[in-house]
Amino acid sequence: MDPLVLVPGLLCTEALFAPQIGALAGDGVKVQVADHRQDETIAAIATRLLGEAPPRFALAGLSMGGYIAMEVMRRAPERLMLLDTSARPDTEQQTENRGRLIALAESGKFDQVTPSLFPLFVHEDRQEDAALRALVGQMAIATGPQAFVRQQRAIIARPDARPFLGAIACPTTIVVGDGDRLTPPELAREMQELIPRAKLEPVAGAGHLPTLEAPDAVTGLMRTWLAA
Repeated sequence: MDPLVLVPGLLCTEALFAPQIGALAGDGVKVQVADHRQDETIAAIATRLLGEAPPRFALAGLSMGGYIAMEVMRRAPERLMLLDTSARPDTEQQTENRGRLIALAESGKFDQVTPSLFPLFVHEDRQEDAALRALVGQMAIATGPQAFVRQQRAIIARPDARPFLGAIACPTTIVVGDGDRLTPPELAREMQELIPRAKLEPVAGAGHLPTLEAPDAVTGLMRTWLAA
């Protein structure tokens, strides 16, 4: 089975995939988590990923990680999983919202960023989940304000990936929480329609972070995808 490279989302660390990493390690899968905190463009992050990855690998990215994964696929198509992401570029409103969060981080108010984002990160039924809120906060602290700003600037400048999706020839699984409000299911369906060999897998009861909200369901999808 090919090694697996995982790409976390904005403000997230390897803890985003901790349930899957533990389960897949038991299956003998070698898992590597990409570094998406050092660079200020999606292209540069993809270059770093490819420089550190094995010669052949399966690739899965969530949210911002999906933007990076689509850039990697232009250069090294093998096997792809996209989780709660979008092929579209930022809208004007999204860029304005990111600018406000960047301003908070750069003015010493980084502690206000996670409380602003958490309600959008998780399913509406998980809003009062203290353990999940704490984990998201821990990942944000580990990321830090400077890396957060780099990530946001990379996301703002990302290209429209839709014109290139038709060239993805490898088996592709698209996963989306059925309650994701940041990259809702209709964006996942759009990618499925554009990628020739794509399969869509909605995750019930999950929002934008299904790897943590419904870990067993996502682990099962990863096992099926890796074994295909």
